[in-house]
Amino acid sequence: MLSILRKARLKDKEMRILMLGLDNAGKTTIVKRIMNEDVNSVSPTLGFIIKTIDYDGYKLNIWDVGGQKTLRTYWKNYFEKTDTLIWVVDATDRERLDDCRQELKGLLVQERLMGASLLVFKNKSDVRGCMNKDEIREGLQLDSIRTHKWHILPCSAMTGANLQEGLQWVVQDAKDRLFLY
Repeated sequence: MLSILRKARLKDKEMRILMLGLDNAGKTTIVKRIMNEDVNSVSPTLGFIIKTIDYDGYKLNIWDVGGQKTLRTYWKNYFEKTDTLIWVVDATDRERLDDCRQELKGLLVQERLMGASLLVFKNKSDVRGCMNKDEIREGLQLDSIRTHKWHILPCSAMTGANLQEGLQWVVQDAKDRLFLY
């Protein structure tokens, strides 16, 4: 039923994407790179930024929300009508992987995020010594997720590597489960 309602609401091919992750994971840099903006002068997001991009015939509204610990309690204010959650992980930050997992786990039980797919961007994959895909998958316990369709993708916000592939996955997932056409 939820799927049918979503398809009716989304007949205009518009999607709401919520981009979250711990502070310094690279969320804003990813959004700026996607929008072809300068990524050399990015400051912490103290609230949220909304960017809209037309991609493959779809209008993607990307909500980039700050990840500082003091802002995380406000994340719930952005959950409504989210079609895809993009969770950004700093692949160089081994010390906070447990915090990252706990925050993600808390999000995935939120009723207003039920039905949203999950794309995990393993950011900073171009940095030597970063965690590999399996380390992130195991550290976040992604294989135990049964409530959301998920996909993990290594990327680099600085170089743009795999960001387009991530958007392709988001749109294809939407075509498969949300849209009638």
